[in-house]
Amino acid sequence: MTQSIFPLLIIILAGSLAALQAPMNAALGAGLGSGTAAAAISFGVGFVALILVLFATGEAAHLSNAGSVNRWLLLGGCLGAFYVWAILWVIPTLGVVTAISAMIFGQLIVALMLDAIGPFGLKATEINLQRVIAVVLVATGLVLSKA
Repeated sequence: MTQSIFPLLIIILAGSLAALQAPMNAALGAGLGSGTAAAAISFGVGFVALILVLFATGEAAHLSNAGSVNRWLLLGGCLGAFYVWAILWVIPTLGVVTAISAMIFGQLIVALMLDAIGPFGLKATEINLQRVIAVVLVATGLVLSKA
């Protein structure tokens, strides 16, 4: 039970911090006059923080493995950059709840497909009615958030 609760708590914390990060980055973009500059600064600060964590935990040597992974896997950084830019760009227009709801809805649609096919070494998980209802409920929340 503890094995499944701790990761759940960590990802709930990460989600709550992402909700906090979105308006902070939007305010940074407004202050700078550029969402792209804000996203670049956000990623730069995050990069420095992660490098410090790598050295603090003794994991910095693993960076040398970057040359041995499939190059297309490195595009995950571009996906993260697009997320940061997009969320800070839409927050002033949509508001935090609607923007985060839409982001989560998009994540769930792709997550259903990824679970179904099991890419990247993941175990395939069947799409069932319960999971589809969960996504529909989030979509309903998205619609209600904009009402």
